[in-house]
Amino acid sequence: MKQKIFVDGEHGTTGLQILSRLQQRDDIELLSIAHEDRHDQDKRRSLLNAADIAILCLPDEAAKEAVIMVDDETTRFIDASTAHRTHSGWTFGFKELEPGHAEKIARSRLVSNPGCYSTGAIALLRPLVQTGMLPNEALVTINAVSGYTGGGKGLIAQMENSSADNAITAPHFLYATQLHHKHVPEITTYSLLEHAPVFSPSVGRFPQGMMVQVPLHMEWLGAHSPISIHAALEKHYHGCEHVRVVPLPESAAVERLDPTMLAGQDTMDLHVFGNEEQVNLVAVLDNLGKGASGACVQALDLMLLHQS
Repeated sequence: MKQKIFVDGEHGTTGLQILSRLQQRDDIELLSIAHEDRHDQDKRRSLLNAADIAILCLPDEAAKEAVIMVDDETTRFIDASTAHRTHSGWTFGFKELEPGHAEKIARSRLVSNPGCYSTGAIALLRPLVQTGMLPNEALVTINAVSGYTGGGKGLIAQMENSSADNAITAPHFLYATQLHHKHVPEITTYSLLEHAPVFSPSVGRFPQGMMVQVPLHMEWLGAHSPISIHAALEKHYHGCEHVRVVPLPESAAVERLDPTMLAGQDTMDLHVFGNEEQVNLVAVLDNLGKGASGACVQALDLMLLHQS
């Protein structure tokens, strides 16, 4: 019997991307709600209870409400909001987090989909902290740029409709200038850091793509070098289908790194740039691919392998 999948919030940016990945599949049955009924609580409740797996593409409070709409514990959830990302009862949905984590996702009833920036930052930091190469008390800075689709329909309209009163005409802008961003708690938690990083995100005038940078002074890394850092990342992600640690010679040949180079793909590239004194760790991904909808479908596929 085919598993029933309901995308609650299917008319939003992330939901539409998820549906585009699922609509042509014949191994699942998609449950859907009409656009005009998307706020009808009774219809949503019915679909949530009918689903084998519900994917929540909702604001945080709405995601919390959706979970308690289920009458029993047969429906499994993937939550794309930030509501449950550091909740102890939920499994973090970055399948490459550590060996065996994909199997944990597969068995879980409650899975939280990682944030886009978080995916890049955690991918770079966790292997180094987990192996002791980077002390967990390290003071870390993260700089990032995302495509404007990460801001949802509101920001998309501001960036694409130049005649609107609230149009944004800047080619690039910094935000979260007060150093509060919803991804910081999950980055801190799953990177195994004692201190929250200084996180400086920005948006570029391109729809999809992302680049996350973690610059480090080598003194934080003891006797290690860019070569040993690269080796640690290679070891951690060996055999991973959706994360590629770029060979050092290939990274050394890079003069300009394009944050849109993986737009439309559900994979992520990790680069190590550096010398004896400094290193810059860089993740490139699609903010709506491996950074959101693509990762969600990857978690879904794992959960389908372990049907309740």
